[in-house]
Amino acid sequence: FNHGIKKLPPSESFISGVQNLGFPMPEAFAIAAAVSEFAGGLLLTLGLLTRPAAFFILATMLVAGFLRHANDPFGGSKELAITYACCAVIFIAIGSGKFALDTLLRRWKVRIE
Repeated sequence: FNHGIKKLPPSESFISGVQNLGFPMPEAFAIAAAVSEFAGGLLLTLGLLTRPAAFFILATMLVAGFLRHANDPFGGSKELAITYACCAVIFIAIGSGKFALDTLLRRWKVRIE
C-alpha cells in the first residue's frame, strides 16, 4: 500500500524505468504496477479478494526483485521485493484468515441462503 501510493500517478522517471525494462506501453504497465501495489496492499490489509490481490502483488514484486533490481546487491529494495513476493505466495496458498472480509462475506452469504 505505502509503496504504491507513492507511485500514483506514475512519475516520468518511473515510466522511464518501466520502459527501460523493455515493457511495451510503459505508461500502462507503470499504472498497473502502481495500482497493483496500492490496491493490492489495501485489499490484503482488509482481507478482501485476497488471492487475486496477492497474485498481482506477486507478479509486480517478481518484476521488481528480479528485473528492476537484478543488478543490485541482495538487501534493500531487492530483498524487500522478494520478501513481499514470498508473502504474496503464502496469501495465494492459504487465502485470508478468519477475521478477513472474504471470510465474513462468505459467512454472511451462507446465512442469507
